[in-house]
Amino acid sequence: MIKIKSVTDGDEKFWLSLYGNAKPDNIKRRIAEKRGFTIFNKTEPIGIIAYNDFWDELPFLNLIKILPEYRRCGFGARAMELFEDELKKSGYHSLLVSTQTDEEAQCFYRKIGYSECGCLVLNDEPLKQPMEMFFIKTF
Repeated sequence: MIKIKSVTDGDEKFWLSLYGNAKPDNIKRRIAEKRGFTIFNKTEPIGIIAYNDFWDELPFLNLIKILPEYRRCGFGARAMELFEDELKKSGYHSLLVSTQTDEEAQCFYRKIGYSECGCLVLNDEPLKQPMEMFFIKTF
């Protein structure tokens, strides 16, 4: 059974193991601000969801990351559904997400009901990267 819970101090080590380039202070701040969820399969942590507010009013998904052995099994879609439910309870009506055009995540977001709503192109170093596509879902 999949569930999500607000990130806590006890999740810090797991978050650091999954979040890649995040600094420990950034994880501590995210925990203090309650800007993330840990994804569980029964009682085992299997993933994380990190978000911020865009324009101080629209939630923006910074990251959803699930352990490799749990990918492509429906855990991500269910975690997003639970996350959207939590956002609804907090009074939000939409969620904004993004992914680079060279990543497979755009297929995932389309599959779970997100629509393209724009893009960002960064051509100058040190931020040069493939085009970033934005998706939105209203609930």
